[in-house]
Amino acid sequence: MLAPSIAFSAETEPGGWAEFASFRYEGRDPRRETVTVGDGEYYNPVLAGFYPDPSVCRAGDNYYLVNSTFAYFPGVPIFKSANLVDWEQIGHVLDRPSQLDLDGLPVSSGVFAPTITFHEGVFYMITTNVRGVGNFYVTATDPAGPWSDPHRLSFDGIDPSFFFDSDGRTYIVHNGPPPGNQPLYEGHRAIWIWDFEPATRTVENGRIIVNGGVDLAEKPVWIEGPHIFRRDGWYYLSCAEGGTGPNHSQVVFRTRSLDEPFLPSPHNPILTQRDLDPDRPFPVTALGHADLVETPDGDWWSVFLGIRPYENGLSNLGRETFLLPVEWRDGWPTILAPGQPLPMVVDRGGTPSTPDIEPTTGSFSWSDEFDAEELGLPWVFLRTPRERWWSLVDKPGSLLLKPRPISIASQPDRSLERNGNPSFVGRRLQHEDFSATTRLMANPNSADSDAGVAALQNDANYFFLGVRLSGGAALEVFLEQSSQHSDGPVIVARAPLDGVNGPIDLRIEGAGRDYRFRYRLDDGEWNTLADGVDGGLLSTQQAGGFVGTVLGLYARTP
Repeated sequence: MLAPSIAFSAETEPGGWAEFASFRYEGRDPRRETVTVGDGEYYNPVLAGFYPDPSVCRAGDNYYLVNSTFAYFPGVPIFKSANLVDWEQIGHVLDRPSQLDLDGLPVSSGVFAPTITFHEGVFYMITTNVRGVGNFYVTATDPAGPWSDPHRLSFDGIDPSFFFDSDGRTYIVHNGPPPGNQPLYEGHRAIWIWDFEPATRTVENGRIIVNGGVDLAEKPVWIEGPHIFRRDGWYYLSCAEGGTGPNHSQVVFRTRSLDEPFLPSPHNPILTQRDLDPDRPFPVTALGHADLVETPDGDWWSVFLGIRPYENGLSNLGRETFLLPVEWRDGWPTILAPGQPLPMVVDRGGTPSTPDIEPTTGSFSWSDEFDAEELGLPWVFLRTPRERWWSLVDKPGSLLLKPRPISIASQPDRSLERNGNPSFVGRRLQHEDFSATTRLMANPNSADSDAGVAALQNDANYFFLGVRLSGGAALEVFLEQSSQHSDGPVIVARAPLDGVNGPIDLRIEGAGRDYRFRYRLDDGEWNTLADGVDGGLLSTQQAGGFVGTVLGLYARTP
């Protein structure tokens, strides 16, 4: 049972909108402080935080990268780089409700494993909306958009990828059911290939090209994320294998003809960390789901996901994007030699840095004073917004959120229909050591509502540091906590805010799993509402699913 609620209002909305005057994020990467990065080197990961399942393509001298977004909207951020190291977000591929219906979906459903391809002046992004419309693709001539509405595809499975052959034929490969849809063991899947006709958008002649994985006798699991590319007359098929946890890996096969069997590399897996000591310093785990790209000079590089746990395998960041050069040996690619830990510092390969791009890794800060007319690219919503419940123009210099009776918490019956689009605007957590601060303008005379800052992993695992009316008379600050092991959200701390009618600063601080929640009034001293709170409930390992933590501003009514 939640306590009585509050109220905030903007001068332009006497009916009660929550008003946020600013948001500031500060992150420290203690791993980065243990190494020296020279002028000709870069630091891994290249995209810190919840940027999983990377896919990359080259168009001319530039590279473009996309990531999975699951039930967050807009879907599929797209980044541009001149050197594969420094990435600048230029938009989202799926930025219109007509492109992406996430209504009712759990947080870890929605957009899985997008793949981006460039062919004859057109960009293609193909993906799966899991528990939604299924497989589809969109196109654009400008990667910053606009992208087309979706073209749906009629096959069963996930992780589709286009391959445009030099003879003009087009194919789609994807993860699908094993032969006869009869798995021999848990995790038994297959890689399928289809002929695709771009003019009619039809798929036909589907067949399995890899059954189970590298060696079916060893019962490999979760073969997925396939990509086909050509080199020196060979067709190469690169896939993830082993699941997205500690046993994750990348494997590769090749054939001279797509009508002949794909044979596995003798060097498989070409990327993994599963054979290393889990107690090693600064581990990076779960490497896999790689995509490869060739530079104009003929060098090859790979982007892939990984997890940086802070303690006992826990990570609140989710799966991040890493980069390594590809080594070719005897006609086979290798990303990382067996038994070799992922290097944090890597040679750039002669490519110059682009220092004018905002950092996406290492220690950095980021702020928003809400002085634009639209939200910036880092901001996302939970599920597809069907109404305009936010504004940056009704009161310039403030973000207004309309409190609504839609919660970030899962509903008691846990039905899909009850998973709504709350008044929540978030950005990704990118550091284990961080602070997120917002300034909330409080008015004790407005209608009942709660507003504040939240750290959301999924609808069962989150923290909400907010302000509300207590007993219909005075404001109070509170900390609400939820985990899948509790019977629902509970208030774990509260404090009165007598006589407040102005700005209230709210701050969430984290250092590994040690979380602190603070507030202050009128730029005074910080007060600690709760200290030593276990932030492990925001880790993927405790919460489950495939996403990382998102920090954001939230408003609701009872």
